[in-house]
Amino acid sequence: MTLPSSATATKFVGTVAVPGDERYAEDTATWNLAHTHRPAVVVGAACVADIQAAVRFAHAHNLATAVVATGHGAVLPADGAVLINLRRMDTVVIDADRRRATVGPAVEMQSLVDAAAAEGLAPLTGSSPNVGVVGFTLGGGLSPVLGRAHGYAADHVRSAEIVTADGELRTIDAQTEPDLFWAIRGGKGNFGVITSLTIDLFPVTRLYGGGLFYGGGHVGPVLNAYRKLAADAPDELTVSFAFLRLPPLPFVPMPLRGRFAVHVRVAYLGSATDGERLVADLRAAAPPLIDSVVEMPYSAVASIHADPVDPVPAYEVGCLLSDFPEKAADALVAAVGPGIDTPLVMIEVRQLGGALAREPRTPNAVDNRDAPFQLFAATVGAPGMEAAFWPALSQVVDTLAPWVTGRKQVNFLTAYDTTPEAVEQAYDPATYARLARIKAAYDPGNLFRINHNIPPRD
Repeated sequence: MTLPSSATATKFVGTVAVPGDERYAEDTATWNLAHTHRPAVVVGAACVADIQAAVRFAHAHNLATAVVATGHGAVLPADGAVLINLRRMDTVVIDADRRRATVGPAVEMQSLVDAAAAEGLAPLTGSSPNVGVVGFTLGGGLSPVLGRAHGYAADHVRSAEIVTADGELRTIDAQTEPDLFWAIRGGKGNFGVITSLTIDLFPVTRLYGGGLFYGGGHVGPVLNAYRKLAADAPDELTVSFAFLRLPPLPFVPMPLRGRFAVHVRVAYLGSATDGERLVADLRAAAPPLIDSVVEMPYSAVASIHADPVDPVPAYEVGCLLSDFPEKAADALVAAVGPGIDTPLVMIEVRQLGGALAREPRTPNAVDNRDAPFQLFAATVGAPGMEAAFWPALSQVVDTLAPWVTGRKQVNFLTAYDTTPEAVEQAYDPATYARLARIKAAYDPGNLFRINHNIPPRD
C-alpha cells in the first residue's frame, strides 16, 4: 500500500488511511475520548520501516507528526498531521537471566506484568493495566507499588531504539548518543518515535496490598490515620488515598454506588504479617465498606487502584505538594469532601518519597523528585467540556495552594498544561534548557510537536 500522495510510492507493511476511509476512525481513536484526532493521514505501522517512511513523508511535506499507541496520553488534536498508530507493534521479550524486558512501542502494562510474572519477575508499573509501557516510562513512570523502593521507571531503561525526525533508526544507551538517551527518559515523545525499550525487571512475585473503602462520615479519622502511616512508612510501603464519587451503575461495587467514599490504596512489598501490623491503625480508624487488602500475586497489582479500563472522556489536573499536614487535609475535606457539590469523580493524594526522591545511577531528565506528595483530580463528561470543568478542577489546586510547589511530574501534565510555560513546570530551568538544545539537534523543525512540546532552542 502507498501513501495517498503522488509525492511518494513508498510501500507499507501496515495500513494507510485518509478521512473517509474505512480504517480511519479505528486508527485515529484515543483512550481519552475528550480528544479527537483528524489527521491528514494515519499510518498503521506494522514495522520500523513503516515508521521511518511515515516520518520521512511528514518531514518532506512539513507536516507535524503525532503518535498513538495504546491511546493514552493524547492532549492535543493531530488535525492535519501525519498520525502514526503503533498498536500493531506489541511484542514482549523477557531476558530472565539478565532481569530485563524488551518491549515494543504499544505493549500494555498488564501484558508486560504477565510475561514477567511467568519468569518470577516484575516491572515498575503504574496504576492502570492498559497504559502503554513506553509512554509511561518516557514520562518518568511513577509506580505506586515499586516506586518508593526502586525509583522511576525512567531510571531503569537500559537502551532504546528510536526513529528521529530525519527518519533514521538509532540504537541509543548511556554510551551511544548519551544526550538523546538522557532526553527521552523524561522528555516524553519530543525526540522521535520509540520502536523498542529495554528495561530492568525486579525479583518480585507478590505483595500485601489492596484497597480500604470508607464512608464519608469517617473521612476525618481515616485521613488522620493515613497521614500518620505515610509519615512513618518504610520505602517498601506506598499508601495513597482518593475521594471518590462513583455513579450508581452496575460496574461499581454495590457499597460504593452513588455515594461519597474514601479509598485508601495500600501496596507493601514485605510480609503479610508486617503489612497487617502497618495498616492496623487504618483498619481501626473506622469500619470499612470494603476491605480488599490481602496477600496477592504481583500480576494482580492493577486491582489496588482499580483504574477504569474502558475509554472515557476524561478531564484532569495535577500538581506536587510540599507536605500534607492536618491543615491541608482539613482544607481538602472542606472544599471537596462529603456533602460538597462538585462534578469531580476522583481527587487523589499519592505518596512519593523514598527512592523516588533519589537521583538515579544513570542521570535522566526526570525532575522535581523532592516532593513528598502529589495531588491529582479527574472527572468525566462529554467531549468539549474543558472550560466547563476547569473551575472545579482548578479549585482543588487552589485549595491546597499553601502546599503546592508550583512544579509538576511529566506524566501528570494534562490537556490544560500544553503551553510552553506549563510544560516548563515539569523541569528545572537547566534541565529544560538542555532538553531544548537536544531538541534543536535532533528535531530542529519541531516535527514532533503534538504533545507536551519542548520547542527547539540553541
